[in-house]
Amino acid sequence: MSTATTSTAAGFPDLLDFGRDPWWLILAKALAVFVFLVLNPLVAILLERKIMARMQTRIGPNRVGPHGILQSLADGVKLALKEGITPSGVDKVIYLLAPIIAVVPAVLAFAVIPFGPMVSVFGHQTPLQLTDLPVGVLYVLAMASIGVYGIVLAGWSSGSTYPLLGGLRSTAQVISYEIAMGLAFAAVFLDSSTMSTSGIVAGQQHHWYLLVLLPSFVIYVISMVGETNRAPFDLPEAEGELVGGFHTEYSSLKFAMFMLAEYINMVTVSALATTLFLGGWQAPWPISLWDGANQGWWPVLWFTLKVWAFLFVFIWLRTTLPRLRYDQFMNLGWKVLIPISLLWILVVGVIRAIFGADDDTARTLVSAAAGLVVTALIVVAIWWLMRLPTPPDRNRSRDENPYTAPPLDVIDPMAGGFPVPPMPGQRAGDQPDGASPAAPAPTKETTDA
Repeated sequence: MSTATTSTAAGFPDLLDFGRDPWWLILAKALAVFVFLVLNPLVAILLERKIMARMQTRIGPNRVGPHGILQSLADGVKLALKEGITPSGVDKVIYLLAPIIAVVPAVLAFAVIPFGPMVSVFGHQTPLQLTDLPVGVLYVLAMASIGVYGIVLAGWSSGSTYPLLGGLRSTAQVISYEIAMGLAFAAVFLDSSTMSTSGIVAGQQHHWYLLVLLPSFVIYVISMVGETNRAPFDLPEAEGELVGGFHTEYSSLKFAMFMLAEYINMVTVSALATTLFLGGWQAPWPISLWDGANQGWWPVLWFTLKVWAFLFVFIWLRTTLPRLRYDQFMNLGWKVLIPISLLWILVVGVIRAIFGADDDTARTLVSAAAGLVVTALIVVAIWWLMRLPTPPDRNRSRDENPYTAPPLDVIDPMAGGFPVPPMPGQRAGDQPDGASPAAPAPTKETTDA
């Protein structure tokens, strides 16, 4: 019996099972996916505020509805009723299109995520998945790449400095962390010999890839936090330095669409992590010992619980960790995650070449042992990276303490390599050795001019 036939008989859909549904069933599944993606952000926003309040010894939302459960709905109504302000000087067409570009790919990416096995819906056998592709995982990665255009265009079209900086930061962030994310996928493709999401779930029937590809899982989890611009990687929205980042000039429903896109992206990357590393919709042990655990509609429950476990980690990280410095953030992507991902792919390829596809037990044990070693290397590299001090100012002399700030009333406009206007009460003073000459302090006459 072929592998495809065996998988289908066990309840795992095959690529041939897609594209045969009647139009009304396709429409019903698409509507179910959309409702799932809209309801999850409403619940996630409420639980995020409740969980963060609990972790920080606060009360959290408790006014709207019993125990504050209608707070997210009230926030949505409030945003809808707010006045939509369009600042002067914006590129109006792109300014209005940017939130749509951010939301639509986030919804489309969920089309290839499997919710469950083959089920019967009004007499029709259909997989609990909208569709699948031979390169389904690459489709999700492509949708995530398109979504960042909404952020970049929002920052550029706003005609303001801080949104532009936030959009540029998001570009650098996606480039840095999508490379590591794609390399984490490559190890899964090597082990499962497929890129379709339904095939990857079927390949985890005996063991989850979390156990044999642990470094890929760790790298993907770090990358997915950076991909969604969530704390401690929320540098495109850093309110301490960018006011609000790329969506500073947005209000009302346009701002709500950016928030919706962020939370839908969180659900999407969590669902992808569940699909690639946690067996997808398959029940965890010891529930999997029950014969009916992976049949019927029960797998939808297991899938949802796994997704919400990742969403809880998102909330936990935001509550616990401070925002990274930008140099730490870039170094983590380029100097730690990408090199170790390349090393791990090489290790997985060598193990597969040595043991082949038949000796599954030995290959699994060796992969698990090698994964523990590489994961320890990732932890050590991150620990070393976080201990690096702030880079000293190159314009200061070596004898001077690089971490001592100049007096408040003295400014070197060219200290950072680009002109910086003085703050109120500051003046151009004596410069350190080797520094560029300071520009004269502005006067009332020059300011008026």
